[in-house]
Amino acid sequence: MGRRGGGKRGGDRWRGGKGPRTQRPQRSDYEEPIKSNDRFEDYYNQLGLFDHVEKEKFWAALRRELPNSFRFTGSKGHAVPVQKILKDRYIPEIESIEYNGSTVEAPTPIAWFPHQLAWQMTTPKHVVRKFAPFKSFQQFLVSETCAGNISRQEIVSMIPPLLMDIKPGMVVLDLCAAPGSKTAQLIEMVHGGEEARIRKVIRDIKQNDGRGVSPNGEVVNEEIEEEKESDDWSDQGRSTGLVIANDVDYKRAHMLIHQTKRLNSPNLLVTNHDATMYPSIKLPSENRSDQKSVQNKYLKFDRVLADVPCSGDGTARKNANVWKDWLPGNAIGLFPTQVRILVRALQMTKAGGRVIYSTCSMNPVEDEAVVAAAIERCGGPAKVHIVNCKDQLPGLMRKPGLNTWNVMEKLGRIHESWTQVQDDPGKLVEGMFPPKDPLPLDRCMRVYPHLQDTGGFFIAVLEKKVEIRAKPESESQRIEPKTSIISAVDKISARPANDSLSATKVDALDGIAPPQINENAESLTTAARQNQEIAPNEEPVSPRKHKLDDQADSYMSTKRMKVRDEVDEAAPRGGEDREIHWPPPPGAQLDISRPEAANLPEPESNDKTVIPASNQPLEQTGIDYKGKRNAGQQPFEEPFKYLATDHPELQTIYDFYKLSPQFPRDRFMVRNATGNPVKSIYYTSALARDILTANEATGLKFVHCGVKMFVKQDVQKENTCRWRIQTDGLPVIEAWVGEERVVRLRKKSTLRGLLVEMFPKVTGDGWKELGEIGERVRDIDLGCCILKIEKGIGDDAFSERFVLPLWRSLHSLNLMLPKEDRKAMLLRLYNEIVPLQDSSKTRRESRKGIPDGDVPNASSDVEGQMPDGARMDNAPDGGNDLQAILDATSDEEVEADVKQVD
Repeated sequence: MGRRGGGKRGGDRWRGGKGPRTQRPQRSDYEEPIKSNDRFEDYYNQLGLFDHVEKEKFWAALRRELPNSFRFTGSKGHAVPVQKILKDRYIPEIESIEYNGSTVEAPTPIAWFPHQLAWQMTTPKHVVRKFAPFKSFQQFLVSETCAGNISRQEIVSMIPPLLMDIKPGMVVLDLCAAPGSKTAQLIEMVHGGEEARIRKVIRDIKQNDGRGVSPNGEVVNEEIEEEKESDDWSDQGRSTGLVIANDVDYKRAHMLIHQTKRLNSPNLLVTNHDATMYPSIKLPSENRSDQKSVQNKYLKFDRVLADVPCSGDGTARKNANVWKDWLPGNAIGLFPTQVRILVRALQMTKAGGRVIYSTCSMNPVEDEAVVAAAIERCGGPAKVHIVNCKDQLPGLMRKPGLNTWNVMEKLGRIHESWTQVQDDPGKLVEGMFPPKDPLPLDRCMRVYPHLQDTGGFFIAVLEKKVEIRAKPESESQRIEPKTSIISAVDKISARPANDSLSATKVDALDGIAPPQINENAESLTTAARQNQEIAPNEEPVSPRKHKLDDQADSYMSTKRMKVRDEVDEAAPRGGEDREIHWPPPPGAQLDISRPEAANLPEPESNDKTVIPASNQPLEQTGIDYKGKRNAGQQPFEEPFKYLATDHPELQTIYDFYKLSPQFPRDRFMVRNATGNPVKSIYYTSALARDILTANEATGLKFVHCGVKMFVKQDVQKENTCRWRIQTDGLPVIEAWVGEERVVRLRKKSTLRGLLVEMFPKVTGDGWKELGEIGERVRDIDLGCCILKIEKGIGDDAFSERFVLPLWRSLHSLNLMLPKEDRKAMLLRLYNEIVPLQDSSKTRRESRKGIPDGDVPNASSDVEGQMPDGARMDNAPDGGNDLQAILDATSDEEVEADVKQVD
């Protein structure tokens, strides 16, 4: 899993590497790109999107810098208290600032985002740097970002998940998920109401628990109201839904893990596949009432998000290079890939399910044209319906989708219809133009920069009415492949020619295979270069592989298998979710139980090398450990091995923590080939377990699943459980741990002492200094326990409930939090910035013979530290100014090389 910070971020940069820390390089003069592009402006002006006045506002907004925006993350119960601190403490301070005779504009909530959990800040950089109240606000943002309670996310990027209508228990697929901001929203929605449900279940199981009850019962009444709004009670209140997040790029898939890890969800599974050919996911066979087993049952999704690769011209406010890089060929080149992704998303969706298609492009070739082409391939509007969302998200200003548009070809010529170019289309295809049969494309949603000071965005919500059979790509819809040199030479050889006239042969070759000149090679944007794809059966003119294919699909056959038309047939009774997809995933031909494998063609390549499955034991793969690749093979991922419920190590854990029998014991796993718990034990949801076990050795590329629940720890006394509860897994298991391992705390003053003093003494009279918990921690057995902070009333009481891991060692206590999290909590709860104390060093020096390992290392408990750029001593270029912090912690822009660390 990825680290939050402190790890190597590559090379010999000033803040990374193994060598001595070098001096930070001086900032070179930065030349602001000229925000002008004739073709860019001509194309959107001729589309007739706005009248003259609004058109001027549109271009003026597109040339301004994008305001900073951020979102409070996690469950509603966790996010609202942090938001309240912003509103009550920092907003009044900022509103008191006057600059040039007027009040400075404070951060404001996004009107249409639920519960005001998303905010925007338009204050200029020079004002932020000038006034002291911004310093404390900056420290708050930094500390809460490091703690995972705040995430920077562009406002328009927050829209698609809110239109998916996700309910608890749903299975959701995010096809193009990295960097993970939208995936995080999906995870939060899948877990919606879970905390309230579990509290009710525990209250029913333990009537005398007293957990969360305030003196006047007010808190209980509040919780009961939350429970009434919840659903999904089938698994003792735990969420039964699942989010599968996918990205074709291996490194970006790990960045996705890094961004979503803070949510600690056992209901997240990350894969690494090409979204245009996303493989079927097999489910375990089930026995029907007639005792016959249902074979080959495959997963279908309630909701699919297809936030596809695009040219990104809607991001011109935050990516100024769009102005110089914009070319009409960018959208034209991405159109086939976008259609394929959307069609694949519709194929994998249940009847009655929704697919949300979105781009950060304003180009209709990438927006309405893709939607129309995909609907046509899937059987028309009778089978795929465009949902009208105009009444959703009140307060969001948007424009309807386009029903007519023009297409600009690579050379800048504009065409109104397919009939104008069909005789000599070049790279254009019919599907890029408005459809012949009218569709209600005005139900799509367009967000423009000038409407609410945002970026540009496009969203379409599609509902799959019935099962579909996708049509093959017609010849008119497919960009013509380039003729290979070999086939051209064969054709020339068949012609009578005069050997003495070599120029004739050259001319003949040019006539069949014209020289390919990439006029846009120097001008393509990074996004366009990364996402351009060769059409099926094309032969590239260069042997150099596409970057994404090299990183994510490097072990696939040198020739892609043809995509057979899929038929979504009615499933047998009891197997309604059955789906047979084609083609099988890479390596799936090794699984002869799949029906697709029965008539597989012989490989076209002469390469007989057997490609190791991603979950084979290490010694059988020939792939180097630690995520490295040999000779272009897929990076190695440790297998997912589930533990037997009666495993001796698990039995030790059950007994020590007095774990409730209501907590599932068949969902613990390890990530090593031996299947034994050596260092860490993970926990997943039931559906995630079923998917991982049913698809073992099938070639599906799973790169992450589950939360780390237990970590093995050195102990100082026999009969002490060596398995401590990891911070990641604490929210999942804390409600089910017996009172024998629980310490309850209700006073702020007591917690403050534990935060400031890292290793408070317990032995001797030390326990007397620990306030209300002194006697309890004095008498509790050594090892890990749970500190439960309860709600209460009064100045010294807490307004929210939360839990923290606590370690009772031979002589002291240790609140298992890294220093950064301690500082964030001190700032959030007490509005204090104080130095932390470690009196254990003095005690060790005074006690000879006591080993240094008196307590576990607190900083090792949390693998994810703050991002490099978010550290106050590492703020890039702007010192500690707020703008630099926000830029450095951008979820959309951080491209860290995050590697698995287990």
